[in-house]
Parts: sequence; structure tokens; C-alpha cells
Amino acid sequence: MRDDFVYVDDLVHGIRWDAKYATWDNFTGKPVDGYLVNRVVGTKTLCSALQSARAKAESLGFGLLLWDGYRPQRAVDCFLRWSQQPEDGRTKSRNYPNIDRAEMFEKGYVAAKSGHSRGSTVDLTLYNLATGELVPMGGGHDLMDVISHHGAPGITQAEAQNRQHLRSVMEDSGFGAYECEWWHYTLQDEPYPDTYFDFPLT
Repeated sequence: MRDDFVYVDDLVHGIRWDAKYATWDNFTGKPVDGYLVNRVVGTKTLCSALQSARAKAESLGFGLLLWDGYRPQRAVDCFLRWSQQPEDGRTKSRNYPNIDRAEMFEKGYVAAKSGHSRGSTVDLTLYNLATGELVPMGGGHDLMDVISHHGAPGITQAEAQNRQHLRSVMEDSGFGAYECEWWHYTLQDEPYPDTYFDFPLT
């Protein structure tokens, strides 16, 4: 691993993670190229900002659960190949019920050059510190649908409020939101804004 990249849980104590692309629980239906271990990696600058976010979330009674951080370019390439394969229906109803595979790129849910590959973008959610349960957000990770957009109609007031809690925590810690995905945040002052890395997570 590059010198400036670390396992996030080594530096951000108390954070939880479930690296979806290292598992079978993702929109491709199997582990993704480059994810050889269920850990989340990011730059040291990212970890510093996440430490601040973790503390802010804790003051509201929440913890942070990470689904993804650094994403090798080979994983993005894997997504592109997958999007061009015939539909098998295995993950469609859960992850992209109202679009075709190929439309993931057109509609901005997946990018051929991902901010994740620069090492300072995360996918995450909140959980309740008292119970350990994930808070309701009006849809899960990688639900590629308009209901995942910030400000989407069709979710409950509590779900909208939880999304706003996460957004406030992250923006107050130096992150910018992505309007199409409530779970996706990029560090505003990222150290490698023009570099797309491809080393695997091992």
C-alpha cells in the first residue's frame, strides 16, 4: 500500500465498517476486482477528517459505518465490464429496480473515473450508538434510484432528518456531498485530486 494510505480503522478508533465490494453483498453480486480483504482504506488526510466526523456524530448519539473508501481503478473497470453483460436479475430489484445496467454510468451512479480511486471519498451511514442498529435512511447502499438523491420525495420525515444529520456531520468535517447518493462524500481538500490509483486492497 502507498505510504500515504492506511486502513481507516487503524487511525479512526470506534469506527465500524463493512466493505461491501469485498463481499457478495453488492450490486455485482460477487466480490469485486481489487478488494482482497474486508477493510476500508483511505488517505491519512481522509482519516483525520473522519475522526472529526466521528466525534460530531457521537455528540448526536450516532456512530459511523463505512461501506467503501479507496477503490482501485481495476474495480471501476470491473463495474464497467459488468454493466455490459446480459441482465441476470440477481441484484436488479434491490440495487437498480428502475434502470438498466448500462444506465448506471449515464445517470451518474457509477463513474468510469471514480473519486473513490483518489483515496479521499467514502460511502457511509449512521448507526445508533445506544442500540448498534443502522438508522433508517430511506434506502440502502448503492440503491441506484431517484429515491437515493438528497431531497428525494417518498421517504419519511425521520429518514430525511437522518440524511440531514449525516450531511451536517460530514460537511462540518470538510466533506462535500454528492447529490445523487445520500451516502457518498468527498473530502473538499483532497490530497490527490487528479490521481486515480490502482493498487489492490490486501
